[in-house]
Amino acid sequence: MAGLRRPGKPVANCGYARPMVSGVQMLAFMGVVLLAAMAPGPDFILVTRHGAVSGRRAGVAAGLGIASGVFVWAVVAAFGVASLLAASAIAFTIVKLIGAVYLAYLGIKALIGVWRHGKQATAEVKLATVRPLVAFRQGLVTNLLNPKCAALFVALMPQFLSNHPHTGETLLLSGLAVLVTGVWFSVLANLVGLLKRFFTSPRVRRVLDTVTGTILVAFGIKIALD
Repeated sequence: MAGLRRPGKPVANCGYARPMVSGVQMLAFMGVVLLAAMAPGPDFILVTRHGAVSGRRAGVAAGLGIASGVFVWAVVAAFGVASLLAASAIAFTIVKLIGAVYLAYLGIKALIGVWRHGKQATAEVKLATVRPLVAFRQGLVTNLLNPKCAALFVALMPQFLSNHPHTGETLLLSGLAVLVTGVWFSVLANLVGLLKRFFTSPRVRRVLDTVTGTILVAFGIKIALD
């Protein structure tokens, strides 16, 4: 009879659809990423320094650079590439040392500026600012050369993906990580940028450069020795 299947014949294509990430999982994932972004570290110091010295646009650009680095790490972690870095002691050490040198370079550059300007009269100090494109590049490179970010997403992403995740799930979580990181650092840059006039006074600027430069060098040494 037409429309009836023969008994015993399996029905084709009756498999279940792959589960998507639930709303609760997305909120939990965003919460973890936010806590990681808010933790004091090189990213926090970089955005704060650019927002205070060069203004909100530079601070936001640095934050967007960091968020772009987060997207890269989230994607490669989801596809298992970052796990190779986390599992390889040699590769991990190489990336770690390059990142440590880069942070130390940024810190020493700030300290040299303080030393040079310290020889001039306060009224004659010419305050150097950073263009948004440069701030974006520094944020991106700082994040990409942080192997701990790779290790974080290697441990984090599998907890929120199905056993056989498809591209949509991966891009969704990666996009959420970028959104949370970008929004947090944009808020931070705007808050700090409101006090730009205070931070760019020559005397305060020297103190700020000394403190942030020293912290960046300290982070570089800590990462190298960790």
